[in-house]
Amino acid sequence: MAVAQTILTQELTSELALVDVDAEKLRGEMLDLQHAAAFLPRTKIVAGSDYTVSASSDVCIITAGARQREGESRLSLVERNVQLFKSIVPQVVKHSPEAILLVVSNPVDILTYVAWKLSGFPSNRVIGSGTNLDSSRFCFMIAEHLDVNAQDVEAYIVGEHGDSSVALWSSISVGGMPVLGFLNKQEIPYEKHHLEAIHRAVVDSAYEVIELKGYTCWAIGYSAANLVKSLLRNQRRIHPVSVLAKGFHGIEDEVFLSLPSLIGRRGVLSAVNFHLTEEETQQLRLSAQAILDVQKQLSI
Repeated sequence: MAVAQTILTQELTSELALVDVDAEKLRGEMLDLQHAAAFLPRTKIVAGSDYTVSASSDVCIITAGARQREGESRLSLVERNVQLFKSIVPQVVKHSPEAILLVVSNPVDILTYVAWKLSGFPSNRVIGSGTNLDSSRFCFMIAEHLDVNAQDVEAYIVGEHGDSSVALWSSISVGGMPVLGFLNKQEIPYEKHHLEAIHRAVVDSAYEVIELKGYTCWAIGYSAANLVKSLLRNQRRIHPVSVLAKGFHGIEDEVFLSLPSLIGRRGVLSAVNFHLTEEETQQLRLSAQAILDVQKQLSI
């Protein structure tokens, strides 16, 4: 619902369809949004447990999944969610065969792979929200550390959306200046463990929110709406999203993980082959292997 609410307030679509198995709660959510019509851009809001309400959608966002338990890694969720996807994805494909699938459910990289396999769609039309939010958190924390505006920081987290993610320190820039050069120029002392602490804080931040309030919603809502905006408005922006990574940086297997990617109205237009240091490349391959190890256990 955070995704839906953010899409509505940003006027990204003329029609929004909500689908859920809990018909009563779903109708309540629909009515609650409809009653706010006087305060929102004009959007038709429909809802139902039958996927026909979503027919001919341009973008289908899959958020369904078992809620992450306190202290539970994203990868441990996979078995509980694969069976759920087997009931969802074929219905989405049946009613919206030309749609772009945007997977938000966790573990997002594996479930994006599952959605791709179940859908039969070309890989450019199956995208995971990946590390788009992680990278936003990363920019914020770097900006806080350097006491600059987060909008002046360009930084990416890649790989798994989770514990094996990779911080691309070599490509971070502040106001167009490489971050390590910026630190030297501003005479700001730094040590590698300080930088690693920022990355660890990014990885742990979702767990902290879950521990405090039980779930995450608003940040991922804004992140997903940010991706929908780039897709529907053909903005051709670069986002770190989960895409088919085979052929990039020596990855030879069919795994989805986050790479900086150019996205627009046709989905993923291309993955950007960013320069990685040897250490970053090795970490990315280890991240891919961690995902592959779980995928091999799936009946897909």
